[in-house]
Amino acid sequence: MRILLDSCVWGGVRKDLEAQGHDVSAAPDWGKDPGDEVILERAYREQRVLITLDKDFGELAIIRGKPHSGILRLVDISAIRQAAVSLHVLSIYGDELKEGAIVTAEPGRLRIRPAEPPR
Repeated sequence: MRILLDSCVWGGVRKDLEAQGHDVSAAPDWGKDPGDEVILERAYREQRVLITLDKDFGELAIIRGKPHSGILRLVDISAIRQAAVSLHVLSIYGDELKEGAIVTAEPGRLRIRPAEPPR
C-alpha cells in the first residue's frame, strides 16, 4: 500500500511499514512543513493513505470537502505503538482506506467513516 506519514507520526513507523512491504513517503523528508492542505493534496495526488495524529485533516476532508486517498488518524497511541496499530488497521481496513475512508484508531476502539460519493 502507498502511505504518506505526517510529520507528527513517530519516525520509526516508516521502517516497520516498509518492512511489511508498504511504499512509504514521509512529510519530514520534504524539509520545511508545508502545512496540512499541501500534505493532504500531495497524498491525494500520489494516491497515498495519510497516517497522522492531527484531527485537522478530518476537518479538511469532511467539512471543507478536500479530496483524499484515505486517512488513518491515531489518537492517544504512544510512539512505540504507532507502527503496530497502523499495521493492524491497514490489515483490516486497507481496502476501505484506499477507497477514501477515514479511520480513527484509539486505544480499544476503531471508528470508520466510509468514503463519501464524489460531489
